[in-house]
Amino acid sequence: MKETVVSGIRPTGKLHLGNYFGAVTNFVKMQYDYNCYFFIADLHSLTTHPTPDDLHGYVRHVLVEYLACGINPEESTIYIQSDVPEVAELYLYLNMNAYLGELERSTSFKDKIRSQPDNVNAGLLTYPSLMAADILLHRATKVPVGKDQEQHLEMTRTFGNRFNRLYKTDFFPEPYAFNYAQNLVKVPGLDGKGKMSKSEGDSNCIYLSDSPEIIRKKVSRAVSDSGPTSENQTKPEAIQNLFDLMKIVSSADTISHFDSLYNKMEIRYGDLKKQLAEDMIIFNTPIRERIEELSKDTSYLRQVARHGALKARESASETIREVRKLIGFKSF
Repeated sequence: MKETVVSGIRPTGKLHLGNYFGAVTNFVKMQYDYNCYFFIADLHSLTTHPTPDDLHGYVRHVLVEYLACGINPEESTIYIQSDVPEVAELYLYLNMNAYLGELERSTSFKDKIRSQPDNVNAGLLTYPSLMAADILLHRATKVPVGKDQEQHLEMTRTFGNRFNRLYKTDFFPEPYAFNYAQNLVKVPGLDGKGKMSKSEGDSNCIYLSDSPEIIRKKVSRAVSDSGPTSENQTKPEAIQNLFDLMKIVSSADTISHFDSLYNKMEIRYGDLKKQLAEDMIIFNTPIRERIEELSKDTSYLRQVARHGALKARESASETIREVRKLIGFKSF
């Protein structure tokens, strides 16, 4: 039997190349090797944005882009968190055995109360319980998370083990973080420093839905310098970032050509940026066209969401039935 993997996707905006080469390509590969549940975390999003302008629109956009990137609803289960009411029920049961002190010690809770002091809500405090419910609901053993979520995953194990101990069972397995890829691709931003990130602004990112015109404009404005001052010198961060982006979308011959020009002090960054932009457009075009195609097919999106909810609820209802039985709930 395949091991179960669970991963959440927040409906916070468009996907960029960093997302694609980070999480998304791993999701696409792992769906054929594991029993995968990918959920769009609209309940989670309310902890920081309780009154979103267009929550449904954000959820729809995420669904479209993940399908366009290759997540196959026949191979994996992709669903919207709020379509599975069992999530909220297990969240309630876990909260009954989650202690105030351990929730307050959560690093993310401390960070959030600093960043949003006027919105310190109960959802922020119990965020680890909700994340635990998402994972334990499908009795997952593997969770692809970054460093910032490892404490939450440790708390998930704590909550699951505490439930097992309280009710004298071994029902919930221990989930662990795992990295499907051997070497993660770090995608730099266009600002000359750090990784590609929405938090640094749209000009730092190449979005999967960007048109060729937008890509050309963004790349032309990417940070560079006045050029090398000696042969074979080490590239400064901003220039290395451009070459790293080229490694992702360009041919080996193209990279070698511009690397040679740099080492001979003959490089023209305008030419490099034009080539990089065209290679990004070639890479991006099939995904962008698929996004545009799916965005028009409301019937198919509705079908995918309903199919995903049914598959997720089949797993979730089994868990809830057993949890209710273990706790002692019985119908008269």
